[in-house]
Amino acid sequence: PICFANAQTAGYVLEPSREELSKMMKLVRDEKPVPCMVVQFAGGEPTIRDDLPEIIEEAKKLGFTLAQIATNGVRLARDLDFCKELRKKGLNTVYLQFDGITEKPYIAARGFNALPIKLQAFENFRKANLTSVVLVPTLVKSINDDQVGDIIRFGINNLDIVRGINFQPVSFAGRIDIEELEKMRITIPDFVKLVEEQTDGQILAKDFYAPSSVNAFSNFIEAWRKTPQVKFTCHEHCGVATYVFIDDEGKLTPITHFIDVDGFFGLLNDLTEKVQGGGKISKTRAIARITRELPHLIDLKNKPKGLDIKKLLLSVLKEGDVDALADFSYRTMLIGCMHFQDPYNFDIERVKRCAIHYAVPGGKVYPFCTYNSIHREKVEKQYAIPLEVWEKQNRDKNIQSQRNLKSLSFPSKK
Repeated sequence: PICFANAQTAGYVLEPSREELSKMMKLVRDEKPVPCMVVQFAGGEPTIRDDLPEIIEEAKKLGFTLAQIATNGVRLARDLDFCKELRKKGLNTVYLQFDGITEKPYIAARGFNALPIKLQAFENFRKANLTSVVLVPTLVKSINDDQVGDIIRFGINNLDIVRGINFQPVSFAGRIDIEELEKMRITIPDFVKLVEEQTDGQILAKDFYAPSSVNAFSNFIEAWRKTPQVKFTCHEHCGVATYVFIDDEGKLTPITHFIDVDGFFGLLNDLTEKVQGGGKISKTRAIARITRELPHLIDLKNKPKGLDIKKLLLSVLKEGDVDALADFSYRTMLIGCMHFQDPYNFDIERVKRCAIHYAVPGGKVYPFCTYNSIHREKVEKQYAIPLEVWEKQNRDKNIQSQRNLKSLSFPSKK
């Protein structure tokens, strides 16, 4: 399997205590000038912890507006009550490992056919009212690069709960032969080309933008409200994304097909400078200019049916009504690609602008890509305990874990 997740092979277990987790969450909440607003619990596999609902509840009390878990979905597929408890305690988004719509990529990447488990998890998500799921395919050349379009269509067919798809080209840890690496390596330009080819041109390569491009929004709101806003500082090479709107008839329309995105960002950047330059007069003139120029940036001919994009944007920009985006998000799907670094494509300029802050025990925060490529093994060994010690200290938990593993009855590779 490509994905490594085996504590028995590693010989140690890193399982932060509730007290340590609380300190880690407070650490990123204390960041300046803007506290971290989103927390994601990953691993390993976070759903192994029975106290995960309480951890999420504490995160919400600390002020995180969005709580996510990155999961393989196994326990969520088997335990509906656990899904309901997670939702009750404040879980917003399930970041679900999802490598394809056939068994092939799962057998190659995970060692068994996990697709039935993913599909069962979807049923439990609906029953538990977990209506914000992001599919996370690990993209590997020759394994599932032929399923990019199918994964997008799967997401659209499950739009009632799927809010986005974040493709992640495989990252390489440890030593690997360069020829083997090149056989599996997929880059962001490769990805956008695959999307265009496998959606028959419905989504074009040029429809994708770097995540940092939306800073035009953040800068304008910051100038308008005179309070610091969260900004996507990440490097342009870290990823790409686009929004796709699906109308009542199932027609797919990327946002770039009915909005002049470059023109809109240019308008916001210009207005930001003007609002920063003077008080209410500048705001009044800014509102007038938005109202006057916005219609010229919208292609009414290609605009999806049932979407009043002008009204929505004016609500957000003029009144700061972020709730107006709720209806928009439930009729759209974010399609993105985030290419995490490894020792073979490491770029220090990307690290300097990393937007994913990885907190660890001991009061440190690492840029995510440096943690996986450089620090993970050292940190884990520093704060982990030997597996045999953990088993003795957690005898009842270990027995239950073994029972859970046996109950999964993973299919063979056939």
